[in-house]
Amino acid sequence: MNWQPTDLKNEKVCLIPLKEADFEELYSVASDPLIWEQHPNKNRYQRNVFLNFFEGAIQSKGAFIIRDTQTGEAIGSSRFYNYDADASYVEIGYTFFARKYWGKSFNKAVKELMIHYAFQLVNSVHFFIGAENYRSQKAIEKLGAKKIRELVMPYYGEPDRLNFEYEIKKTGTS
Repeated sequence: MNWQPTDLKNEKVCLIPLKEADFEELYSVASDPLIWEQHPNKNRYQRNVFLNFFEGAIQSKGAFIIRDTQTGEAIGSSRFYNYDADASYVEIGYTFFARKYWGKSFNKAVKELMIHYAFQLVNSVHFFIGAENYRSQKAIEKLGAKKIRELVMPYYGEPDRLNFEYEIKKTGTS
């Protein structure tokens, strides 16, 4: 399975497979503390904490740097991870955006691209969102995701945190 396709693009965003060389540019986006204020790891704006996040993204082999299609500017990141062939699902998450892109349908544009691609390969997509991350919960519910459970889960190299699991099923699957 290729979880880092090179053709995920629309009029708003372009998702480019993440490379080691993207660290500084992506960290310049992530270094804003307000991006992380509702996130389970509120210190991810700190360089050493973000470096751990970035290393996990590279190792996932499903991460992207998100660019504004119009300007080419790096505006955030997202990734596919934890593909399960037997259960026919993949998870999408670890998404963040520069604040100037909040509330302007960039998240929706990214998620729609990723979900559409995933549904070519799996029957459902799952999202894990921190219990206090109300913005992300509302955003994913607007895309039709249903909350299916609450669980404490590990983060790559970070403390375990309470998350809500959401699911979107491909039309025609049960």
